[in-house]
Amino acid sequence: ITGGEGVTTSRSRRGRVLIVDDDVGVRALVVALIEQAGFEAQEAETGDDALRLAATGEPPAVVLLDVVLPGLSGYEVCRRLRDEFGDALPIIFMSGERTHEYDRAAGMLLGADDYVVKPFDPGELLARIRRHAGRSRASGEGVQLTAREHGVLRLLARGLDQQQIAAQLVISEKTVATHIQHLLAKLGAHSRAQAVAKAHREGLV
Repeated sequence: ITGGEGVTTSRSRRGRVLIVDDDVGVRALVVALIEQAGFEAQEAETGDDALRLAATGEPPAVVLLDVVLPGLSGYEVCRRLRDEFGDALPIIFMSGERTHEYDRAAGMLLGADDYVVKPFDPGELLARIRRHAGRSRASGEGVQLTAREHGVLRLLARGLDQQQIAAQLVISEKTVATHIQHLLAKLGAHSRAQAVAKAHREGLV
């Protein structure tokens, strides 16, 4: 399924893996690999495409991110994804150019969860994807929300602001603010966007 220039998506019931690489051959290899494992594959050639896709619908289970990209670098994309989704989003850097130990260390310091050097072993890459996707799914286990908190979270996920949520639920804005603070604490999120992203990932909305 094509989602616009430089963007391709396939559908699956399992988590979505966003592959960000301007090398068509690498993307084709990774797509085949993860689709065989039951994941949904989504491709982006540029950092701008990656940021747009990550913010669309349910957040990815894992992002595979090339370091050297046209336009925005992989480092910048990683930073922006972290700002938007926090630590809940697994990001794996891939590179065939930045392959030294200090490159890998720099990538981890910038917020990546893992670093894969090209050419990679397909089995090893898939094992890393599965491990990080499993961590992502498990991060929300045990979250207990009240019925009212669920209601507020669902409305947040629909894009309503605090005033609109108060009107919808016939409660005060101050009460809504209190519920949102409780949601952020329970979900381990630092912003409403992070809370909604985690809620989508864990099937809470």
